[in-house]
Amino acid sequence: MEIVVRQGDSLSHYSQLFKINLQLIKDSNRIIEPNSLSVGQRIQIPGFGTQEYQIHHGDSLSSVARSRNLPLEVIYLVNPGINPNNLKEAQVIKVPMRITWRLVNCRQWYDYEKLMEDIKRLQKVYPFLQVSSIGNTILGKNIPEILLGNGGKRVHYNGSFHANEWITTAVIMTFLNDYLLSLTNQTTIRGLSTFPFYEQTTLSIVPMVNPDGVDLVLHGPPACDNLQKRILGLNKGNSDFSGWKANIRGVDLNDQFPAKWEVEKARNPNNPGPRDYGGEKPLSEPEAIAIAELTKKRDFARVLAFHTQCEEIYWGFDNLEPPQSEEIVNEFSRVSGYVPVKTIESYAGYKDWFIQDWQRPGFTVELGHGINPLPISQFNEIYQKSLGIFLAGLYL
Repeated sequence: MEIVVRQGDSLSHYSQLFKINLQLIKDSNRIIEPNSLSVGQRIQIPGFGTQEYQIHHGDSLSSVARSRNLPLEVIYLVNPGINPNNLKEAQVIKVPMRITWRLVNCRQWYDYEKLMEDIKRLQKVYPFLQVSSIGNTILGKNIPEILLGNGGKRVHYNGSFHANEWITTAVIMTFLNDYLLSLTNQTTIRGLSTFPFYEQTTLSIVPMVNPDGVDLVLHGPPACDNLQKRILGLNKGNSDFSGWKANIRGVDLNDQFPAKWEVEKARNPNNPGPRDYGGEKPLSEPEAIAIAELTKKRDFARVLAFHTQCEEIYWGFDNLEPPQSEEIVNEFSRVSGYVPVKTIESYAGYKDWFIQDWQRPGFTVELGHGINPLPISQFNEIYQKSLGIFLAGLYL
């Protein structure tokens, strides 16, 4: 919500008036020095929107504010220059509205378009979110990264490496929305105050690593005849893409990392297809390159890659994981009921590469039970079980 600075205003005054943490207001406006406001400057107040109100006979600004349990001052802030003594019937004014509900609705098929719409809506209400592209997919879609928090501990969450595991994106975006609601409304999640997480941890989220693949699973091949024919060929002529894990070129993005890639390559398919083909070489695909470059750039303390299914957490690789990993995964298990599994006969994954090259904690979290793609009817159960992992990833 945008307001206009008046003579004598300060960010600390806005913080008290709107009951919003001062740091969130600073970060929403990229302001380092809070005492340098100028009259007429426009300031974003996170966690609020506005709605239009049409003046009725007998209304005053005071009565409008009282009817919504708002301080009169906030009406003036969103209606600069308004004359309270010259209100006219049918005049339209803006009224502030605290956002106390989720803006994202993830209990539905969650494709790339829905993701980008939700990111835009969240960024408008919570402008302290930083959103940028880490690269493009084969079909030219931007792969967004969302940054949240100010802390020196850098933590990364990602989802939808595999196309038919798109429900992981929906779960991640729901957690993000709940975290934002908690921050701006000063409420707890599972009894935990979240602003200390914001101060201690910078959270990086790539909610959909494989947008082309997700849209293929949910909507079928692109309209281009040549591309459609090629993709159908990779799927053996089958127009049902529910078993498709790979990117649009038939490369499994979670078999793309240089961590025993040759071992994984030797036992997997030799040609592109719906799953398990690791490419002609490690990091050949733009989506895998983008997430690898981001990881190098951010220098994460730990990473969590969300997949489906089996309610397990994989946390080791080649005995290179630090002792801290076991402590963390045991806490993840405690808060979720998921089973920790140190190693499995699978290599070349993102968390494998992270553990190998950084020797820091990396985790693959397998959400839910059943056959991929998991039905959206499982969403609530999956989210409630995984919520403790999302939180623990920030506070541990």
